[in-house]
Amino acid sequence: MNAIRSRLSGGLAGPADGLLQRADAELLAAQFSSEPWERFSHAHLAAVRAGAGLLAARGRPGGRRAPRTVWEMLDVMAPEVQRWSGYFAAGASLRSAVEAGRFDIVSPARAEQAVCAAEDFLDAVRALVEAEAGSADALGASVLAARAS
Repeated sequence: MNAIRSRLSGGLAGPADGLLQRADAELLAAQFSSEPWERFSHAHLAAVRAGAGLLAARGRPGGRRAPRTVWEMLDVMAPEVQRWSGYFAAGASLRSAVEAGRFDIVSPARAEQAVCAAEDFLDAVRALVEAEAGSADALGASVLAARAS
């Protein structure tokens, strides 16, 4: 699945790759968890890691009033995933409640929805990061070719 794809991609390096691998691991944990609250928590953490991976590839917004959460930073640095960042930002309070011990508030349907959304988000982020890595490689090759001539 995603974990296998991550190992085979080869084009990624550094912090973005590490974060995407950690997102893969969280997603795998979500898929194998039996409790809805566990599935939801792991899926949400997978999305957080994927979002952080995209930020590692693109950079973080700066300034005095810079956004503080991954979701706010993604809205600034990756507006093309704003729909996803809104979805997962809305689930942050639910994950906090689960972390506080309110396991009963996550239904099996909500957990499954989160897992599916995290899978789709991770695929979208991986495609964006790989495309940017490919663009950077192509740019570097053209600069080297120009210098050689």
